[in-house]
Amino acid sequence: MKRPEPACLSAALAAAAAAGRPLGRLAGPDDAVGFADLLRASSLGGADLTGRSVLIATRAQFAAAVALIELDGRARRIVLCPPDLDPAHLPAIAGQAGIDAVVTDGDPAAFPALGVSDVLRCGPLGPAAPVAPSRGTEWVLLTSGTTGAPKMVAHRLSGLTGAIRPAAPDAPAPVWSTFYDIRRYGGLQILLRAVLAGGTLVLSDKDEPVSGFLARLGRHGATHVSGTPSHWRRALMSPAEAAFDPGYVRLSGEIADQAVLDALGDAFPRASVGHAYASTEAGVGFEVTDGQEGFPARFLAEAPGGVELRVVEGSLRIRSPRTATTYVGEGSPVLADADGFVDTGDMVALRGGRYHFVGRRGGIINVGGLKVHPEEVEAVINRHPRVRMSLVEGRRNPITGALVTATVVLEPGEAPPAAVKAEILAACRAALAPHKVPAILSFAEALAVTQAGKLARPGASRHA
Repeated sequence: MKRPEPACLSAALAAAAAAGRPLGRLAGPDDAVGFADLLRASSLGGADLTGRSVLIATRAQFAAAVALIELDGRARRIVLCPPDLDPAHLPAIAGQAGIDAVVTDGDPAAFPALGVSDVLRCGPLGPAAPVAPSRGTEWVLLTSGTTGAPKMVAHRLSGLTGAIRPAAPDAPAPVWSTFYDIRRYGGLQILLRAVLAGGTLVLSDKDEPVSGFLARLGRHGATHVSGTPSHWRRALMSPAEAAFDPGYVRLSGEIADQAVLDALGDAFPRASVGHAYASTEAGVGFEVTDGQEGFPARFLAEAPGGVELRVVEGSLRIRSPRTATTYVGEGSPVLADADGFVDTGDMVALRGGRYHFVGRRGGIINVGGLKVHPEEVEAVINRHPRVRMSLVEGRRNPITGALVTATVVLEPGEAPPAAVKAEILAACRAALAPHKVPAILSFAEALAVTQAGKLARPGASRHA
């Protein structure tokens, strides 16, 4: 069943209310509001930003979500500022996006360098003067590259919501949640699902410990939860993992290897565990629900949802109505090729009728002229029953150019690390070419994860 395309989020909520469908609510760590209440209230003091280009730069996700719902269909353009954005990039972003208003939950005086006349502080909900939605709003998301200024990627609501299907009339209302921030593509998808497909959304907080968030998911009875494989690996390492029992677990944003899929299946035996492919530029590509890593080769001939896939020189390319419309800013690169395909830069290899993700084109380690994808080595290491997560990197070497190194986080166990190290290296030698086997393997209690929920890989640019 296809869901009618919404003119804007408030119109979709109003239509659902008029049809008698129950509306859920938005729940943050310290705040909550019913979606129905947002139809007749304002967090902006009733300010009318119709036709404006608005930067949403809040600390709290809750404030950003409320402002988004209020501004969609009124503002000409909305630029979502993630919490980890380097403030030094703000003037360039504001200039290239034509920002003429800022919404913040902090000090309005903190934005003098932007040269914007209207800086509004969002606050508690108050009465709103009725303002009819006037136009389709352009949504601008920032990529999560780790070096240089992020790219600004423009979407229309119809593209952002193209993969969302309405819930069955007799289905219980889901309780959605995500480890992602809603100002990133993956998190925004969950917010849009809660608004358009029904249900409550439980928001995370960037300063909240994993154990605290998991406990809160249990208290809210979260049923549908998504995050990156790194998010889920950290959750599985927490004693609070037993605090909630979702029925729907999804991974995206990084390669979902078989080890993490199997671990989630064991931890949540009643859940549907799957992984989705999406990026800020290409949009939602496809979902894999058979419990296996990679995706069936038949997707190239019959990908679901009007999506078309190609593999060119090992790189996955996507064309679909969910793709972003353009990059924003003068001198920005072309988003798609002449045929409308986005080159994702994610490298895949065909094995036994199935394509497997092996890594990013820009993340290759060069060992004596031979290529090593770190993610391919990590997938082998992560199969060891004592390993929870690993990070493979290159270390400069004057002879070979680079050496493969691995840092491993172990689950508690009786076997001494030296014995586990020998077993991991033996598994690598059995499954990988000699130049891919780690020359150095060490252990750590934890691995750094970016604000976007991905393993921190110094110098690598990653999709959101």
